[in-house]
Amino acid sequence: MGAVDSVKNLRQTVADLHRELTRYGLVIWTAGNVSARVPGEDLMVIKPSGVSYDDLSPDTMVVTDLHGNLVEGDLAPSSDTAAHAYVYRHMPEVGGVVHTHSPYATAWAARGEPIPCVLTMIADEFGGEIPVGPFALIGDDSIGRGIVETLRDSRSPAVLMRSHGPFTVGRDARSAVKAAVMVEDVARTVHFAHQLGTPAAIDAAAVDRLYERYQNVYGQ
Repeated sequence: MGAVDSVKNLRQTVADLHRELTRYGLVIWTAGNVSARVPGEDLMVIKPSGVSYDDLSPDTMVVTDLHGNLVEGDLAPSSDTAAHAYVYRHMPEVGGVVHTHSPYATAWAARGEPIPCVLTMIADEFGGEIPVGPFALIGDDSIGRGIVETLRDSRSPAVLMRSHGPFTVGRDARSAVKAAVMVEDVARTVHFAHQLGTPAAIDAAAVDRLYERYQNVYGQ
């Protein structure tokens, strides 16, 4: 597959994946974004800034280099483009990045508190607690640096950026969207659990076994 075909397909994929954010109630208005690395190229496809989800299509997606410079498209890239680009430059294994302000995960981010590994689903998908990243202002590499520094020593594909919200990564954009859906689900469930008491963390050895099974055995 040539670079042109790859970009064309990713424009469609990234446009379609934004519908998953609205389907699962992870975003409101024009907030949130999905991006995908273009395989074999120093490029990414990302949502344009401030465009309604109803108006998103493959043609409205934009292509930038991995420093956030516009390469292809008629609209300005997402305001989070610098953060996504930094992640791609420093985490070569990452093929997709997602940012939302999903309410329960963002509530944990507002508290600056990691989501503890008290559910098998958290162990499966995140391999331990879901960590908190530092407070950073939007517009430059600061958020990206915080994401990379936090996830570098974690198995989690999600980070709760303090006073901001969740960012998730994956081997491709779909995997990053899945992590965004799941981080909101467990954030909500663990919040409910805390209303009833203090849930017990799962033993570290059991977390390792659950994570290994889910990542390498579960599914087709």
